[in-house]
Amino acid sequence: MSPELISILVLVVVFVIATTRSVNMGALAFAAAFGVGTLVADLDADGIFAGFPGDLFVVLVGVTYLFAIARANGTTDWLVHAAVRLVRGRVALIPWVMFALTGALTAIGAVSPAAVAIVAPIALSFATRYSISPLLMGTMVVHGAQAGGFSPISIYGSIVNGIVERENLPGSEVGLFLASLVANLLIAAVLFALLGGRKLWARGAVTPDDDGGLGKGGTEHTGSGTGAGTGTGTGTGTAPGAGGTAPAAVAVRPDQGTGGTEGTGIRLNPARTATLVALVALVVAVLGFDLDAGLTAVTLAVVLSTAWPDDSRRAVGEIAWSTVLLICGVLTYVGVLEEMGTITWAGEGVGGIGVPLLAAVLLCYIGAIVSAFASSVGIMGALIPLAVPFLAQGEIGAVGMIAALAVSATVVDVSPFSTNGALVLAAAPDVDRDRFFRQLMIYGGIVVAAVPALAWLVLVVPGFG
Repeated sequence: MSPELISILVLVVVFVIATTRSVNMGALAFAAAFGVGTLVADLDADGIFAGFPGDLFVVLVGVTYLFAIARANGTTDWLVHAAVRLVRGRVALIPWVMFALTGALTAIGAVSPAAVAIVAPIALSFATRYSISPLLMGTMVVHGAQAGGFSPISIYGSIVNGIVERENLPGSEVGLFLASLVANLLIAAVLFALLGGRKLWARGAVTPDDDGGLGKGGTEHTGSGTGAGTGTGTGTGTAPGAGGTAPAAVAVRPDQGTGGTEGTGIRLNPARTATLVALVALVVAVLGFDLDAGLTAVTLAVVLSTAWPDDSRRAVGEIAWSTVLLICGVLTYVGVLEEMGTITWAGEGVGGIGVPLLAAVLLCYIGAIVSAFASSVGIMGALIPLAVPFLAQGEIGAVGMIAALAVSATVVDVSPFSTNGALVLAAAPDVDRDRFFRQLMIYGGIVVAAVPALAWLVLVVPGFG
């Protein structure tokens, strides 16, 4: 048995054990990385740790730390109320506002994880406050980021178009952008319909101080229609609610009245004002100066903690440490696979198939599966050159194939093992994280199974380009 095949089988065993024995998958993956790296790949400790996602570790810790402080001092409550006023109380519009916001950020040049890191904590706090499915809100944020991710001036778009040009392939910058935009918009529309969007429309408008249909004890009123904690199906095989329990009603602070300033019911105080300034500074630093989102968030959180230690005392404990262990462990094992050449081995095996259409769909699936655990752009950078030989035969349209690969490799970023999915999982407050993780994993599996085939059928089979 080849080392590459052994490494794949060990990954399957890790999934099985984590699912059946309720062991943290990240801890299992670290053990697997040590075993496979040492015994099969002959890697030393440096080679095994080469795949440790240090940047993602800092992003997860920094962003969840900063927004834990924002939750503790009431800043996220203030932002949620402001969002309700912005859409004139139509809660059903908020998921679409978050979709559009992350799409706009990535379209003008933000890296997708940076946009998700900025928007997801606010979006998921809103979901908790108004008893909206966290799965709906989180996936709307991620798909929004990918909808704008391939504009001609975006990071993803620039990289992929550069690869196409370097490989001397025909390309279409606008076609690539529209393919990703339409695909993610359609997926978002389906999610909205299946995960409670229609009931949100039926709820009508609310005031900023409305509890979103929750009673004082945090139990949803009959007929409010969000499905939180009801155990009803969502199309993914799991309930859309926040971990099977309805979120508790937000406690009223001494400075939170029924009217409040600016009609939000929550007044701005110095701590909240400073936190808002910190959030704006995070956006400016990441988008305007290309600073690391994780390091910037940690720095801002430390400044706020120093100034207001009472609000920040418990924030470190609210960092999503179990999620950090899960994601870092799995990605470290994926790094071992890359060091061993397993991913290249699988891609070259597919590229050597003599049937171009079959090779095309298999490459789309490889892009989707691997990208669910690794860098989307990195995978496209590896797969596009593998597609060159049969694209050169003229039987497959290059424009459609590149677009199909781009869509397949990025829509799966809803996976909890990808950077975007991990950020959504870590940012969700007051949820059963194990349940939410399973929801994201099941939904990510559905996307991996369905989207590459649909992208191939719509973009490759007609022979565009």
